[in-house]
Amino acid sequence: MPTRSDAPAGGFDSKTFLKKLTERPGVYRMLDAAGEVLYVGKARNLKKRVASYFRTSGLAPKTEALVSRIQAIEVTITGSETEALLLEQNLIKSLRPPYNILLRDDKSYPYIFLSGHQDYPSLTFRRGRTKKAQGTWFGPFPSSGAVKESLNVLQKVFRIRNCTESFFRNRTRPCLQYQINRCTAPCVEYISPEDYQRDVRHAAMFLEGKNPAIINDLMQEMEVASQNLQFEKAAACRDQINHLRHVQEQQSVHGEGGDADVVALAQDAGVVCIVVIIVRGGRVLGTKDYFPRYSIEQSEAELLSAFLGQFYFGGSTQRELPREVLVPVEIEGSELLSQALTEAAGRDTRVRHSVRGERRRWLELAATNAKQTLLTHLASKETVYRRLLALRDLLRLAETPSRMECFDISHSHGEHTVASCVVFDENGPLKSDYRLYNIEGETAGDDYGAMRQVLTRRYKRMMAGDGKRPDLVFIDGGKGQLNVAREVFDSLGIDDIPLIGVAKGVTRRAGMEQLIDALTGDVFRVPADSPALHLIQHIRDESHRFAITGHRKGRDKKRRQSTLEGIDGVGAKRRRELIRYFGGIQEIRKAGVDEIAKVKGISKSLAESIYAALHDE
Repeated sequence: MPTRSDAPAGGFDSKTFLKKLTERPGVYRMLDAAGEVLYVGKARNLKKRVASYFRTSGLAPKTEALVSRIQAIEVTITGSETEALLLEQNLIKSLRPPYNILLRDDKSYPYIFLSGHQDYPSLTFRRGRTKKAQGTWFGPFPSSGAVKESLNVLQKVFRIRNCTESFFRNRTRPCLQYQINRCTAPCVEYISPEDYQRDVRHAAMFLEGKNPAIINDLMQEMEVASQNLQFEKAAACRDQINHLRHVQEQQSVHGEGGDADVVALAQDAGVVCIVVIIVRGGRVLGTKDYFPRYSIEQSEAELLSAFLGQFYFGGSTQRELPREVLVPVEIEGSELLSQALTEAAGRDTRVRHSVRGERRRWLELAATNAKQTLLTHLASKETVYRRLLALRDLLRLAETPSRMECFDISHSHGEHTVASCVVFDENGPLKSDYRLYNIEGETAGDDYGAMRQVLTRRYKRMMAGDGKRPDLVFIDGGKGQLNVAREVFDSLGIDDIPLIGVAKGVTRRAGMEQLIDALTGDVFRVPADSPALHLIQHIRDESHRFAITGHRKGRDKKRRQSTLEGIDGVGAKRRRELIRYFGGIQEIRKAGVDEIAKVKGISKSLAESIYAALHDE
């Protein structure tokens, strides 16, 4: 689950690490040379927060001392800022980092307490949970301010009493809360126990996230106020909605319970990353990432099956075994592995892949972290340099290439054809030099003509002295595309830049690519575990991604009038429901996938698409 960047010999390489760091919310852990945790922090935007530690000026002396000791940083992505806060506190409590001053205990978390009074229970704010109190606890919640404000809203809506038991027993007439319409005066029986219990039941259902009716009512009130130009009232309703939603937010890091190891896998450019999240008592206690060597013919299920056997039984020391092992797909031999784990643990332990609710969110969180960890690994200087050396040897180049360019074409049945040019140097992707070319004047769907145009435009300018000269050029395509590239180079008099075509093999599977040398015409394959092939795959995939992204943005530009309008599956009705639910685009950006999915007409998959579009993923 953690994304980690280790320091080179001269210290921590913050520039390379920040290149691939996500902007999603999460927790970061700063480690020293011995691997000990120096500091744990949370962030709404991990990239911005971590980058703030590496400013050239303006740092406090304590922060400068911390930064000077950093040799590695691990990050854990969470589903929301709320989850990040709770995970941060769990890690501070367990790790006790020396640069964290405030070590909060679980007892400091705020709760909402529904007392156990038989007829007229109260709904109150509590700091810490006690076993003696008879009633129902809701929480813990990360923010006492949000809980108190939301309790005020709940009392306005459901009018549940918030007084102490002694105050309640000794009343002979209604108090001020009744006068301001925040209580139904059960102390003097102005409301029947049946009606009061109905309000209590509704309030409890809302706090459990089972009753969105009150939010719908507030949204309608907000719309009416807005139509009547009562903007202050509309803003107040919007704030109430936000507070209510904050209280009922589902928290996948801090749950009701469960002991599980959550396993996820990500593959790209010939590398596989497996992440294990360790959950005990419903809390994420630790994470670990692995980069096993594998055969290209192995499926995800086969990789996970082989990994789990070694993970639990391949080491010299016995691991702490959970009650559940959660995996994203069904694996072969899961029953046998479950039996072995059960015997080793002395209690029932199951390997499960089909799960719902909180466990499903754990799996999604692990998958997100596996992707981020893999991206950071691929971008690390050590990985890129090792691959560059292998590429130099593979292509028998005189020197290690310091600038490589790759071209790809993208269109939809000939509509809005674009060409991409991505650039890699000794540090990996050089995104500042990426370029998109709109292809005009060519026959729709003519990829050869498009390739001829983009290469001519790019290298004609280079020959005129405008633009950097690459050491190596890749063409995403077969012999036809490569022949066009060779013709362009010949016409421009370029004969000293190696030109390599990257064609999909017969099976069109990753690892089965064929490389074509434009100079000799030789077609050859590279072993699937070759670092050189992994680098070529990375460059080719990045070129393909950039071309598709540019094509889609250009295609949708004319019909995109707002951020939401450019998202597939979000029509006028769904846009209206999103705005009604959240009150504005900024609140939608702050929401997690689970929160977006609560909007009427928005499925989980569509919520993921909306989240990705609003965060440019």
